[in-house]
Amino acid sequence: MKPLVRLEILLLFFAMVAGAFAAEKMNVLFIAVDDLRPELGCFGNKEIHSPNIDALAARGILFERAYCQVAVCGASRASIMTGLRPQTTRCWDYKTPMRNKNPDALSMPQYFKEQGYKTLSIGKIYHASDDDFPEGWSEKPLRGLGPSYASPDGIAAQKKASRIERETGVRSNGPASENGGDVDDDAYGDGMVAKTAVGRLKTLAADKTPFFLAVGFAKPHLPFNAPGKYWELYDRSKIEVPSRDEVIDGLSYDGSSWGELKNYSDIPRTTKWLDDAKTRELIHGYRASVSYMDAQVGRLMAALDETGLARSTVVVLWGDHGYYLGDFGDWCKHTTYEVAAKVPLVIDAPSMKGGQRTTALAELVDVFPTLCELSGLPVPEGLHGSSLKPVIENPANPWKEGVFSQYFKNKPKVGKVLGTSLRTDRYRYTEWRREDQDGQLEDITLIDFQNDPNARRNVATHPEYKEVLRKLKILTAKSGTGIKPG
Repeated sequence: MKPLVRLEILLLFFAMVAGAFAAEKMNVLFIAVDDLRPELGCFGNKEIHSPNIDALAARGILFERAYCQVAVCGASRASIMTGLRPQTTRCWDYKTPMRNKNPDALSMPQYFKEQGYKTLSIGKIYHASDDDFPEGWSEKPLRGLGPSYASPDGIAAQKKASRIERETGVRSNGPASENGGDVDDDAYGDGMVAKTAVGRLKTLAADKTPFFLAVGFAKPHLPFNAPGKYWELYDRSKIEVPSRDEVIDGLSYDGSSWGELKNYSDIPRTTKWLDDAKTRELIHGYRASVSYMDAQVGRLMAALDETGLARSTVVVLWGDHGYYLGDFGDWCKHTTYEVAAKVPLVIDAPSMKGGQRTTALAELVDVFPTLCELSGLPVPEGLHGSSLKPVIENPANPWKEGVFSQYFKNKPKVGKVLGTSLRTDRYRYTEWRREDQDGQLEDITLIDFQNDPNARRNVATHPEYKEVLRKLKILTAKSGTGIKPG
């Protein structure tokens, strides 16, 4: 055989191998859930009916200690989608579109799109409906696919509430006012999100183009409405009311104002605590909403299996922040503390050993580099997180010393302060720095979970913790999070 012919054959062979490799890029199913506490069956909570997320965890790895960057949806989502901390994204609230502050940032869907992926968004991914389009998405994101109220009474109540809200600014219906009764899952928005996403998965299976499909579920976000069958999973009389004991010993708690909940007319605006009956009602509605959302996750996973896509798809399920359900008498989110900052995180990949769990500290900025490595893509420079692949390969692997969450608060007689909170294996250390005084330190909180698992005492002034404070302050300073935001 002539040398030139052999060379052509070799080139053709390598081209075929390269083409086959390109065709085997891992797809990504990116499942976002709003306001989801890491309290599911797979996290050890046997009161919650979450069989589908439990099954997903049994296929992959569950991160027992994962944390968001900011306990509010818009800012948290801006961080996970860019792999950047909030002092870089400058997104601190729920309403600031990521692209408004970061026109040149490389987002996760944008990067996958540049690598030849079809990138699609269905449901709530960013808070702003069209955020990151056209930069990140191959098609315009699909939002508003179904209502929050489905029963005739609920629809009528919603119309009345909308009219009164326009006139008074207060909703006239309750936050857990609708047990949807005997209605189909698709009567509500999340059911329509799941139905639409299942349809796209079937189309994508035939297309063969690698995809990054982001699916965002709104529940268990307020209002806590779901079909009746999910309410029937729980006995309200058996729901335990959380302790409302006030924090003691100088803890600068700065809890949530729960204004989001107080938008509903049956929630007192000036009360310190909700009574037991209302607390149980809300927890009942929240749990029903969790189980409803879980069923929609099951529809996605069934579609992956039925289409054969499970063999070539990385799945990640994450919550954008935690949620208070009467803990310390508090509601909603909007703090730097454990209940608001801790999130569920589950990852499954075709080559992964199933049924794993890890106590390694993780944070949502780690998701971007992790999905790159699991999909066979190089990790872009400049991301603030670290790929979790070493933990996935060995859940006992030594990992990060700490992870960070931040939140702004208005302190009386002080003004706006930024809380930068470091969570280590044992401690939560929070620095409160004034925005208008070049980052002047205003206060410190130190919680020792080993001696105080319920997080009720601030031991920052206790002399035996002097050396601990020194080390945690250095670690926070090295991270770059303790700076005044731009």
